[in-house]
Order: sequence, then structure tokens, then C-alpha cells
Amino acid sequence: MTLIDEAIRETLRAHAPPLVGLSCLADGADQIFAQAVLDLGGALEAVIPAQRYRDALPGDSRARYDELLGRAAVVHRLDYIESTSESHMVASARMLDGADGLLAVWDGLAARGYAGTADVVAEAGRRGVPVHVVWPIGSRRD
Repeated sequence: MTLIDEAIRETLRAHAPPLVGLSCLADGADQIFAQAVLDLGGALEAVIPAQRYRDALPGDSRARYDELLGRAAVVHRLDYIESTSESHMVASARMLDGADGLLAVWDGLAARGYAGTADVVAEAGRRGVPVHVVWPIGSRRD
């Protein structure tokens, strides 16, 4: 994940302040992105897909989720109860509503299931939201 972290930070540094990042704070790249936004002096907006979203995250990512959520300047909570692919895609669409661009940590492959990165990239394309793909050499999907 160090490669991803460095690539995200390099991309974000190119954007003039004020930097505002929107994230669902999922484990992996979402949390890395959120931390980078904060470390670079930006503001974080969290979009929480469902009331039980935290419970669906891997146990080892929940403490970081809690910390990042606590540091978010704005929290948008969707009305879903269960954390499902549908709630995740609606949350991604909500993020795109407020985004000037999408930074996608993506290997270019199809989504493993509905609401994966490929689906969000496609939705951004349909909306005309510019997409910047980050996938450093040596990165791999878990």
C-alpha cells in the first residue's frame, strides 16, 4: 500500500488549495486517500452509505475508520440501513455529485461485483466528471 499512498499524495499535491476530499472511508485505498487529504491540509467529507456500514468493514480497519470519521469536516449519511452494493453505489454517486474530479485507484479491470471501482469510473464518465487513475507499477489487487 506504500506505492498507492505515494501515488495518491503526489496526485493530490498537484491540486491547489483548498483541497476537499470526499470518501466513504472504506478499508484500503479509501482510507489511504482520506488520510492523505488530511495530512496535506485538506478538508475531508465522509459519505456513509448505511447505518450498518462500519459493521461490514473488516475488523482491522474499523479503528482507522472511526478516527477518519471523527476528523471529517462534513459527514453525509445515506438513509440505507444495511451496507449493500446498492448503498455503496448510491454513496459513490453522491460523492460524484460534489466532485470536481475522481481519483480512482484502479487496475483497469472489471469490478468484482456491482459498485466496484470500474462501475464508479464508468458513472463518472457518464456524468462528465474527469477521472485520474492511479495504479503504480508493482501494485496488485488483494
